[in-house]
Amino acid sequence: SIRGNREMYMRYAQGFLLVFSITSPSSLAELAELREQIVHMKQHEPNIPIVLVGNKADLEDDRRVTRARAFQVSQQWGNIPYYETSARRRLNVNEVFVDVCRQILRKDMSVRKDQPSRRTKRGEGRRRRDRDKERGSRCVIL
Repeated sequence: SIRGNREMYMRYAQGFLLVFSITSPSSLAELAELREQIVHMKQHEPNIPIVLVGNKADLEDDRRVTRARAFQVSQQWGNIPYYETSARRRLNVNEVFVDVCRQILRKDMSVRKDQPSRRTKRGEGRRRRDRDKERGSRCVIL
């Protein structure tokens, strides 16, 4: 089922881009429920990497969600970063991915720093890298 897949992807995802259209207040409202699901799934993980993204910034004349409102939501949701993007104009598209990736890396580094170092058997690191490479890296859009 779609819902089951969504939950599985949310459980294993390392970061989230929550994207809405600045021309549609309902698209922002729908993200509130999605964010709650993410927080519930990741309740035992501090500092979930999330970025709020207002898309269609090139349609300023059709704007129905103000920057102030979107920023207010980003603050209410734990002071998460807020960007406005335009896929058409390629405005801030790379920046949102860079931001969420930096958050993921910072979180990974802090988790590793807090864990005691452990020695591995010879070749184990290579096998782990090969296994990770086989699995591949995936970006999933829900």
